[in-house]
Amino acid sequence: MATVMAHFWFKMFGTMGFTLVFFVAYLYLLRHPAAAVSIIPATAPDRLIGFQPWALPVYLSLWAYVSLPTVLMLSRSEIVSYGVKVAVPCLAGLAVFYFWPNAIAPADIDWRLYPGVAFLKNVDTAGNAFPSLHVATAVFSALWLHWRLRLLQLGRPLQWLNILWCVAIAYSTMAVKQHVALDVIAGTLLGLGSAWLTGLKAHAQGAGLRPTL
Repeated sequence: MATVMAHFWFKMFGTMGFTLVFFVAYLYLLRHPAAAVSIIPATAPDRLIGFQPWALPVYLSLWAYVSLPTVLMLSRSEIVSYGVKVAVPCLAGLAVFYFWPNAIAPADIDWRLYPGVAFLKNVDTAGNAFPSLHVATAVFSALWLHWRLRLLQLGRPLQWLNILWCVAIAYSTMAVKQHVALDVIAGTLLGLGSAWLTGLKAHAQGAGLRPTL
């Protein structure tokens, strides 16, 4: 509990501020593409995974999931450092969306039958698809959590829960028809590459384990 409460308001408002800035840029590019929008093709996995409305809560759980790393941080410097690192996949994705606007083809589904998903479609259309930043940020968070949970020796059940949650989020992006398999693959590679490029493992294993001002 002491870890959770350390710099609690800094964590909360920092996460909210980061998310707000990201969404302003994301939605601007979504509504104002700089060029013609390309369609990302569906592949065999997309035909196997049909629309599954039950996956919407899992999809939306990303916003709780990506907040978990800061919950386990104890210093402001560690939190700020992590913010800089997680900005890398976000900025890389936004750059792709600017120079190569893309989307998935509209699904042949009457969204009026599924009000929750319909709301999602109205707010976040199936544009800005490749790479999936939903998946990229989930993978980035999963890696940090995996290394920190091992460091804290909190047990294998939590480590497996972390992995399963990340996989479930990635699956949900296809199940609610926000992304196709190619988006998920690209998002996974972006998350992995960004973690390597930013030295995320060293951050998770060594930084900020004592509370500081």
